[in-house]
Amino acid sequence: MTRFLSRALACAALLALTAPAGAQNASNNAIHLGVQSCASDNCHGAIKPFPNSHVPQNEFFTWEYKDKHAQAFKVLNNDRSKRIAKNLGLTDAATAPLCLDCHADNVAPERRGPEFLLSDGVGCEACHGAAEGWLGTHLSGYNHSANIKAGLYPTDEAVKRAEKCLSCHVGDSNRFVTHTMMGAGHPPMPFELDTYTAMQPPHFVVNDSYIQRKGRPNDIAIWAIGEAVAVKMRMDLILDPAHAPKGLNLELSLFDCQSCHHAMSQLQWGSRATTGLPPGHIKFFDANAVMLAVIAGQLKTPDSDIAQHMVALQAALGKDWDTVKSEANAVKSAADRLIPALVAHDWTRADAIALSHSVEASALDGDDVDYSGAQQQVMALKSIVAAMKQLGFANDQQVAALNDALMWLDTTVADDRTYDQGAYVWALKAFNAKLPQ
Repeated sequence: MTRFLSRALACAALLALTAPAGAQNASNNAIHLGVQSCASDNCHGAIKPFPNSHVPQNEFFTWEYKDKHAQAFKVLNNDRSKRIAKNLGLTDAATAPLCLDCHADNVAPERRGPEFLLSDGVGCEACHGAAEGWLGTHLSGYNHSANIKAGLYPTDEAVKRAEKCLSCHVGDSNRFVTHTMMGAGHPPMPFELDTYTAMQPPHFVVNDSYIQRKGRPNDIAIWAIGEAVAVKMRMDLILDPAHAPKGLNLELSLFDCQSCHHAMSQLQWGSRATTGLPPGHIKFFDANAVMLAVIAGQLKTPDSDIAQHMVALQAALGKDWDTVKSEANAVKSAADRLIPALVAHDWTRADAIALSHSVEASALDGDDVDYSGAQQQVMALKSIVAAMKQLGFANDQQVAALNDALMWLDTTVADDRTYDQGAYVWALKAFNAKLPQ
């Protein structure tokens, strides 16, 4: 209780020193104050919300006890991480920037406040931005737009959330899980924005107050936007000169793991029009792009030719890296143009049903039953069903039936070592049979 009281007094002191909203400016050099600056019991560390509170106020406890981001630094000290560090020639994963840049809020030492702890892992400010700029405005009770102006990162905006999450979960020019790191033992990085937001779990509640302040989120929109941003960022990685082929060496983490890594006793390969590749060829990871092509087809935009550019990109592998870069630029531009349309689109019940059928068709008619493709399809269907429930596109009985079918789909993609294409196709057809008409 004393600990919480001291934090409350610290918040009060910050409040007393707060300048009017609009007088503060977001700064890339702002100080990160640490998770304790948010954790007092009259802020986000309460057991239950105060009367008339707009938020649950238990966000700190949700993060600390349920969110894996809170454990991100701690895992750097486990046996697996020590083995990975040794394989990479690192002295210690818990001190190596290569690891800390994603496993912690690794800002420069001069930007760390007195209560900042690197060991807090991926804390509040890693996602919401340096609190020095916006905490006073936030405590003063100004509206959400004032907080954003003061430097709070707008995670409620799907594009911005996708860019923030994917900067680690796919990678960018500053941090990226290479094939060397995977070979040393780092796991692959599958990701889909809406599904992973739900798994986090979210520390916000979509109620009337949330909708009034930030608008009603739509899981289909979040899924679609997340896929577009993921495709754009993957193309950026292909175009990064650091990942260009060096002799016969390619940056293999850009490719689909299971196109090489599976037991020879498993007959995995099958002809697929969306790659055009013969047996024995590795392929770029294209699961996000396949889903984005499905989404673009539903919007009937001119950018529904993403699939054609991906086929050309795959065909150029090992032959002409300039053509690979040209096609990657075309895919990136198409994804970039799609994003505003995805943000603006009013995702309806008809969209939800049609997209579900199109996701299924990408597997059954498009032969995209590779493990990575199946993973993305299942996550896509989860997002669509979540939207159908949230927006009243299906009744409780229908949603329950769809969720039962999703459980079977989840089981089939739980482990790439036991993945069976036949079982997946069966479960996908069973899901389709339960879709509302």
